[in-house]
Amino acid sequence: MTSLLDSPQSVVEALRGDRLRRPLVDHSVAAGLRAVLEDGIYGIVGTALLTTPIVVRAATLARPSGTIDLRSSSPSRLRGVLVHQLLRLHCVGATINDALDDATRAWRAQDPSNDLLAMLDRLDDDERARLSTDVTAHWVTFSRALGDVPSRWMPRTSVRASQSLAGGGVLLRDVVDLMIGTVGDDVASVALFDVTTAPLGVGAERVMRYHALVQTLRTSTKPLRTATFSSATGELLVRDVDDEMLTRSVDEVIACVGDRWIER
Repeated sequence: MTSLLDSPQSVVEALRGDRLRRPLVDHSVAAGLRAVLEDGIYGIVGTALLTTPIVVRAATLARPSGTIDLRSSSPSRLRGVLVHQLLRLHCVGATINDALDDATRAWRAQDPSNDLLAMLDRLDDDERARLSTDVTAHWVTFSRALGDVPSRWMPRTSVRASQSLAGGGVLLRDVVDLMIGTVGDDVASVALFDVTTAPLGVGAERVMRYHALVQTLRTSTKPLRTATFSSATGELLVRDVDDEMLTRSVDEVIACVGDRWIER
């Protein structure tokens, strides 16, 4: 794990790396991964017809089955959404004058009818001031670490993906906070990046692997790197995507489906 609080290297530089050292694009791995997933899921559910699909998300893999994720509380979710809005603004070169106000306006323009926004509107002056201080601290940490994101690297935020397995009985759903690079290069260039307002926990690597797996299934192209950054601590995890990582994520997804099947 790397801390970027005192590092001259930006997150973007860590994600892109040296072009001359990138592997050639691999188009062959996705079909095999999908086949192993289908076989593994069939071993769990057999021929049962799942009228309500089992949905797997990154958050599902972030914690062991049966545990409680403290980041799912409303104040934590509120902070996380606001910081994510600041990430979106940062990637298009917007100037941030007031972190809370700018993030709130962007959020309201994107999704004006939202329960969390309603909770934000109900905050009193003291609660709003504390939230503003908190959000600003996270914004300063991640904006300094992320650095400028050149438009030629095709930054996309809130990249959603969905993959159907077992005849629609299992759905893999994912959202990547920031994706840079393109699948059209001869060498692997797509990098996946998440920012979290919590310290990096034991599930961070599972989430990174899941992002890489879903991206591979979605595009039939293995991404270059997957990463996550904590705006609470300044810590960055960056991993090159290889076959071992993807195979491990397949095993984790199958185990997750098994847990969800037992809970039905």
